[in-house]
Amino acid sequence: MKTLFSAAVAAAILCTTIPSAADASTMSRACQKSDRAGATRKVCRCIQKVANQNLSKSDQKLAASFFEDPHKAQKIRQSDNRSHEKFWLRYKDFGTVVSASCGHLR
Repeated sequence: MKTLFSAAVAAAILCTTIPSAADASTMSRACQKSDRAGATRKVCRCIQKVANQNLSKSDQKLAASFFEDPHKAQKIRQSDNRSHEKFWLRYKDFGTVVSASCGHLR
């Protein structure tokens, strides 16, 4: 889990349809608010673009909460809740795409 979460966070550090402008930037805002030095505007915008293509609005809200509370990711990953398990599979895929798409921006 740590490796997977670290990959997604590292991508944030390094590197569909939009219902509304406010919802469109959930991940980008969380990324920019983080205290990580590598979370530049360019990287955060890239992460948002990947999120828009790979995660639902509710998935983005949950994933964005990990920037503020990294331990929450651990709780979700280890949860026996079926919806959490399904989310985690989507989140893993998201992290892989972010690493491939945004990693070069660091």
